[in-house]
Amino acid sequence: MIDTSNSPHVKLKSIGIGECQWTEGFWAEKFRQCEQVMVPYMGSLLKGDIGHGYNNFKIAAGLQEGQHHGFAWHDGDFFKWMEACVYVYAINQDQAIVDELNEIIQVIAKAQEDDGYLHTNIQIDGIAHFSNRKYHEMYNCGHLYTAACVHHRVTGATNFLNIAIKNADLLYKLFQPQPKELCRFGFNQSQIMGLTELYRTTRDKRYLELAEIFINNRGKSDVVEDPSTEGYPIGDMVQERVPLREETEAVGHAVLAMYYYAGAADVYAETGEQALIDALDRLWDNVANQKMYVTGAVGQAHFGASTRRDKIEEGFLDAYLMPNATAYNETCANIANAMFNYRLLGIKGDSKYADIMELVAYNSALVGISADGKHYFYANPLRYNDGQREYQDNRDCTESANRESYIECFCCPPNLVRTIAKLSGWAYSLTDNGVAVNLYGGNRLATELTDGSAIELRQESDYPWDGEIKITLDACKNDPFEIWMRIPDWAVNATLRVNGVDAGVATHPGQFAILERAWKAGDTIELSLPMDATLMKGHPLIEETRNQTAIKVGPLVYCLESPDLPEGVRTLDVYVPSDIQFEKQNDPDVLSGITTLTGNVQIKSDERSNMYGPLGSPQWKSMPVRFVPYYAWSNRGTAEMTVWLPIVWK
Repeated sequence: MIDTSNSPHVKLKSIGIGECQWTEGFWAEKFRQCEQVMVPYMGSLLKGDIGHGYNNFKIAAGLQEGQHHGFAWHDGDFFKWMEACVYVYAINQDQAIVDELNEIIQVIAKAQEDDGYLHTNIQIDGIAHFSNRKYHEMYNCGHLYTAACVHHRVTGATNFLNIAIKNADLLYKLFQPQPKELCRFGFNQSQIMGLTELYRTTRDKRYLELAEIFINNRGKSDVVEDPSTEGYPIGDMVQERVPLREETEAVGHAVLAMYYYAGAADVYAETGEQALIDALDRLWDNVANQKMYVTGAVGQAHFGASTRRDKIEEGFLDAYLMPNATAYNETCANIANAMFNYRLLGIKGDSKYADIMELVAYNSALVGISADGKHYFYANPLRYNDGQREYQDNRDCTESANRESYIECFCCPPNLVRTIAKLSGWAYSLTDNGVAVNLYGGNRLATELTDGSAIELRQESDYPWDGEIKITLDACKNDPFEIWMRIPDWAVNATLRVNGVDAGVATHPGQFAILERAWKAGDTIELSLPMDATLMKGHPLIEETRNQTAIKVGPLVYCLESPDLPEGVRTLDVYVPSDIQFEKQNDPDVLSGITTLTGNVQIKSDERSNMYGPLGSPQWKSMPVRFVPYYAWSNRGTAEMTVWLPIVWK
């Protein structure tokens, strides 16, 4: 959770951690599960022999014998889990959480070397510091800084922050002179976000300077193999072929790219450099309008090549090249997309960024965790067919037919859990003289406006299952101020009332409706959003969605899953009539009650013995089937699934 309360180049400033709390409905239930199941269960993995994250710190500290386990970036994953713990503490004030974190922080401090260096894989295995970027030293540093800043903001303690400062001072000493042998380091850009947050927390300008250096280093070295790059793809894969300010398209590893953009947005919020935001505007447009899935997911392929023919992994392909069954869409990449958009929302004050935040949260992020909060997806395709790709379910697998209880590359699960834990902090922002409502759902806000005056309000809603939203002011200043209500880009004909009377302001989809008046305690705002099921279509250049449709209700993308089909019928057999009518219902027998859609589809019987064959005359049959939210698939056993379905035009 970033703190832009003093950032000079943002239009919408962040609220404080814990100032908004979910009280009822969708996200309240998810946060409750996060508090009671997700965070404790993940802690049992990471503190035990399965995840081994805490063991690595104990071994590095000399408190335990053993070998390093997990990938080189596993420290960063442990820091993300610690960050999630702090967000939970900010809401429930359970002192046991802080006590446990203090014990862990003591071990981490003991593991840290005298000069500030901290990286358990390298320390335990005796590898030279900063010798090869494949070890992701900067990635671990960035998550250390972010978690430590959040811990300090919430608890007021400096024990974790001091570790981060000591480490960052080492980075400054080594990287600020910009020696040639280190100029190609820092490719997994979480350290840019972390350094900027450390600057915001300490006001030490060296950290912002270093964040800019890491931005500027990309694209200024020859793209050739050297001892520091061996063992990991070079060029576009790690954002080093073209300087950021000259880049025109999103390339390479999707997480590396989106973290880079988010970090650059953080730096812009402090410096206001026009060339930086111009580049980010171009890149946002390229991602959102040419390389993003209908679920808000990014990173089309596990393996492939950039448009400049560099080898890439887990990343971006050409524009409009959007495979469904082989879509990679790493959970971390999708979350990074939301992180980037949250930062641009603050900078620009444009609701289109909140639309993507919301799209990701309900779909391509939330799909990464099971209904029980204990199993995870790493990759998130939009179609899964039996017989097309057979994945082995095991702890090393990033592509699986079922969520895994543990994935050795454990970056995504703690990233998602910390996002769920902090999401209430994205629900509101502060305008120059008021508050902007970014996300809807039952919650309570108690904060101060930018002039220091107190405001308290309550939001009541069963969103996203229902589009009726009511906000009640419980306390506010007497002078006039603004309340910005986000009208989602899909919400045509939304209505807005104040104290039961039409608000008299336009409700344009994809914009904030701004209400300005002298408010008083007891005033109400009622927003009514249409939540009809809508058949979506893809851009005509997306071959994979030609003559197909996806179903969307509000922010939720729906899918068809084989448990909702008769025996012997596959998702490949189902066609959607263009005039289909859906019936919504709350199904208590599906995941303890979610809103499903039922509609009559066309089933085509088709022999599939040969790769190609004559068109023939298939037999059609009409039958009702049920559709479930995409995030909820794969909770009822191994299943086929598809988001996009062929259309029968009526």
